[in-house]
Amino acid sequence: MPGEGAWRCNESPTAQLLSRHVLEKPREMSEREAEQAPQGAGMQISSPPALGGLGRTRCPMCMELFKVPRILPCLHTFCTTCLEQLEPFSVLVLRPLDPGKTSEGARLWDKQPQQLEPQLSILCPVCDTEVDLPPGGVKALTMDHLAIDEVLLQNLQEDTPGVVCDLCSDREVESRCLTCKVNLCQFCSQAHRRQKKTTSHSVMPMKDPKGYSQIKRPIMCSIHRAKELNLFCEQCDQPVCRDCVLGDHREHTYDLINNVIHKHGNSMWELLHSTQPHMDTLERALAQIEGMGSALRSRMDALSADVQEFCDGYITAIREHRDQLLKQLEDLRIQKENSLHLQKLQVEQLLADLRTGVEFTERLLSNGSDLEILITKGVVASRLKKLKKADYNVGPGEDDGICFSPQEKAGQCGGYEVFGAILTKGVDPAKCLLQGEDIHKAWEKQQVTFTLLCRDILGEHMDRGGEHIRVSVSHKNKKDCVLKTMVQDNNNGTYTISFVPEEPGPYTVCVCVRGQHVQGSPYKMMVKRKFRQHQGVFHCCSFCSSGGQKSARCACGGTMAGGYQGCGHGHKGHPGRRHWSCCGATEEKSACLWKVEAESSQRSLVRTVAL
Repeated sequence: MPGEGAWRCNESPTAQLLSRHVLEKPREMSEREAEQAPQGAGMQISSPPALGGLGRTRCPMCMELFKVPRILPCLHTFCTTCLEQLEPFSVLVLRPLDPGKTSEGARLWDKQPQQLEPQLSILCPVCDTEVDLPPGGVKALTMDHLAIDEVLLQNLQEDTPGVVCDLCSDREVESRCLTCKVNLCQFCSQAHRRQKKTTSHSVMPMKDPKGYSQIKRPIMCSIHRAKELNLFCEQCDQPVCRDCVLGDHREHTYDLINNVIHKHGNSMWELLHSTQPHMDTLERALAQIEGMGSALRSRMDALSADVQEFCDGYITAIREHRDQLLKQLEDLRIQKENSLHLQKLQVEQLLADLRTGVEFTERLLSNGSDLEILITKGVVASRLKKLKKADYNVGPGEDDGICFSPQEKAGQCGGYEVFGAILTKGVDPAKCLLQGEDIHKAWEKQQVTFTLLCRDILGEHMDRGGEHIRVSVSHKNKKDCVLKTMVQDNNNGTYTISFVPEEPGPYTVCVCVRGQHVQGSPYKMMVKRKFRQHQGVFHCCSFCSSGGQKSARCACGGTMAGGYQGCGHGHKGHPGRRHWSCCGATEEKSACLWKVEAESSQRSLVRTVAL
């Protein structure tokens, strides 16, 4: 069994390393802030990063040596006056009712009746842990006697004036009684040695270095101030004095502290040993987090460099592509302007020749004599015939059909894919055509599909897409019936247009390219009722399809002699060609014409034959 004091836990090297790593830097910040702070601000609470870094003898809040230090449940120590300056806040908590105040009915229905009560709490200035204050407030918190001893030890080591005798409280300390654990002045030390009860006590001078590690003040009872705490109440789990066991703890189990310290100390050691592995685990986790953070920073730096390099290269490629497009535009402008200028000169020359010939001929016919006309007739007629046969273009030889397509792929520039191309062929909406079987006829609730073929001003097929196509389909008689259309760009100059008419009737279809109607737009489209499938057979006659049965009938209405109720070749009512037995329609690929509402008619009695 370890002796008295052997169970106390000293800080491990790992804990000291963590304390130095976490607390030293904030302590420097606090000292620097304290130097810059105005006078009178010593009790102002510092920012959380600067707290907890003042060693084990100074309060993290006032940065002075501890004065009546108290421990919070988070194991951070502060001066009592500093804790009293914190602003508490109130929260509601559920607590069991006092058994004396609980009614009989409540005991029957609820084994443990509870009620909401306010609970005063404060936040630890170091770790922001919420601390519930006991009913007695801050002064009811546990006293940190270890901090008191360390403050006393530091004062003695630094030879700080003001450490007075514990007995007379008048003179400065010169020695210490290790048995009584009190500090003595020179006069009290001599008297201590002369008294019969204390003659055998071990009194050591304070200048002896061995005394520094053995300074322990006697801990007095908070109720009986003159009595030392030397007993331990097992039932209340707290140290008590001899007067306490004669009063409130009279019937409780208690024992000397020297006798119970082994049991409680050993349990603390076991708890410590079971807790320490978590520190190693957290240290490894912290190392892994720091390593991952370092790797993440390195990765981010590398990726940032890659992004910067890629974007710089892309910007350079885009600028180069821009210069190429602008140069291409300038070359096209010069080419087209030269072509138009040459055509203008040719037209002006031909116009001048025609004007000269016409004016000369008019003057000759108006003012010349008959002989003069006949003499110059050959020359004038030859010139006019030549001018009449001259070849010229009515319209300009060039157009302004130049456009820029941002979505057009333009290949690679500097190793990067670039978009945007100058297109010299422009679409002409008046030359665009609609193609497909569903343009003018459609069935209700069946998809209508046709194709738009785009052409340029010369009528040539466009080999690219990207045009803005607008399609609207509306019911002619129902203005609120507008269909939803879909336009698919095939990227080859054609566009597939589709929609589904919900109701039969006439519709108006508008197809526009670049805001202008295409050829034939708008146009009318008739939507018929849903295609009805034939329920009979497509036969030549009832006699053949039924194998000669007399009861077989046909919707064409034909009959044969001899009691045959169906049609036959060459007999009365036969349409003269193959037809459907269910409705009499002669077109094989057609909708059934049989109507349900005509059941009362004679034709409704006709039954079709299914082979």
